[in-house]
Amino acid sequence: MALVKAVHRHARISATKVRPFAELIRGMSVEEGLEALKYQPNRGARFLEKVLRSAAANAEDRGARNVDHLPIVDCRVDGGPMFKRLQPRARGMAFLIRRRFAHIHVAIDAPEVE
Repeated sequence: MALVKAVHRHARISATKVRPFAELIRGMSVEEGLEALKYQPNRGARFLEKVLRSAAANAEDRGARNVDHLPIVDCRVDGGPMFKRLQPRARGMAFLIRRRFAHIHVAIDAPEVE
């Protein structure tokens, strides 16, 4: 069995907003995962849905059959870099604004084609 991966690096969303959806679909088949994400009204679900579709397309491109029934083995969201900005506050102070990014990883298990 070979892992087929898709990664969205530097996704312009905080990792904490996407992680619950990654935990939701981990272990499901591709079809079940897409169905579960389709009805979630969150932006993080859209990001993850695109990466999952990309992983399925990568598996299909490598010759895997019945891509919808392949299991999602690895689905994780890591924190990426941050834009750091200063926001002026009262009495000459400044607060740090961290604009966060995420790296979204999805791997599905596809049988090797000879």
